[in-house]
Amino acid sequence: MESGIASEGLINEIEQSEINYMWDRMLAIQQKPGNPEAVELERIGEAACYFSAGMPWPTFNTIKGCRRADIDRIEDMMKFFTDRGGKPQFEIVPGMVDAPFLKRLSERGMYPSGHHTSMYYGIEPKAYEEEWVDEQRIRVAELQEDDFDMYATIHCKGTGLPDSGIPHVAMNNRILYYRPGWKFYVAYVDQQPAAAGVMHMHNSIATFTFAATLPEYRRLGLQNRLLKHRIAEAAKLGCRLAVSQCAFLSPSHRNMERVGMKMGYVRTTWTSR
Repeated sequence: MESGIASEGLINEIEQSEINYMWDRMLAIQQKPGNPEAVELERIGEAACYFSAGMPWPTFNTIKGCRRADIDRIEDMMKFFTDRGGKPQFEIVPGMVDAPFLKRLSERGMYPSGHHTSMYYGIEPKAYEEEWVDEQRIRVAELQEDDFDMYATIHCKGTGLPDSGIPHVAMNNRILYYRPGWKFYVAYVDQQPAAAGVMHMHNSIATFTFAATLPEYRRLGLQNRLLKHRIAEAAKLGCRLAVSQCAFLSPSHRNMERVGMKMGYVRTTWTSR
């Protein structure tokens, strides 16, 4: 880490934190009475396979954590999806698989379709403690149990989802409220809810799993404030590392760099033709 280049051990920790939060999130949805989103989870070799017929978006239908030793399990991973009427998607972290593995993916009809950046921050015991002073107009607070409709409104309007998705998003996040390790935060401007950020903690690692800002409140530095707030909260709760994901060179990427986060790696998404 001193050289500014993440070690293989750190890269593994960053990836595992993403695997852990996503597994816990989907497990909570799966445990809803009747499993209405048809969530299925399976470990194949070192990889974690996530599937949901009710949530057909790539985030909820993907394979994480592949290692070079899993080369002869690629077909089993793909079958996990095709047996359920889905299409496989692999998230490949550099250095964790080799050329024969990638060649096998290509031979099985997969192609690299995109990239995503994982960032990290080595937390010190008093991270941001001294400079965390709220301005008069802006404050950040932990979300209360009765506020998930408000959270879902920020989530949907901030990401361009239709308003019809608000009840769905509220329900699938409300179930995380009392689940160990999950925290939701809202940034207010002039007492109006304007932005939100989520954090999951496991094994002393804090993962910033989601963030969004209402369009009319952008360019006020709210995501910068939410990042700093979560780092400070993670430090208070004994975490030693914070990680997050973003599109390469996106506004989120730049916000993370501004608060001191460094690039861990850029993973590649492989999609079925």
